[in-house]
Amino acid sequence: MTDSDGDAKADENERARADADGDTDGRAAGDTFGVGIHVTESDLQFVVRVPSDIDSGWTDPEEFQRLVEEVVWERLDRERTLRAIATETPNGETVTLGRVTLRPDGTVVGADLEATGEA
Repeated sequence: MTDSDGDAKADENERARADADGDTDGRAAGDTFGVGIHVTESDLQFVVRVPSDIDSGWTDPEEFQRLVEEVVWERLDRERTLRAIATETPNGETVTLGRVTLRPDGTVVGADLEATGEA
């Protein structure tokens, strides 16, 4: 087997792994961000947990945090969620809302969210 055959086989294996992950067009499946609300004595803070191996396509941390927050509040009732957290959560605690998976182009791949107080 020559080096070019080895390279071709490696490329084929990479494509097979991507297909198995649902990445049939060569784009990454996305980065998954954990989201929560941290309670302090004076306010509620939206928290975004960033994966350590984040895609290099995310060049502006403020932009992806804004996008993550936007995705969350499109899916959860913001006022009801924050009210429930403020009422039920002690200062210093963080309530996990779930996860949001996004691609650097802003495509929402998935969202697994649950709000405290939702019916």
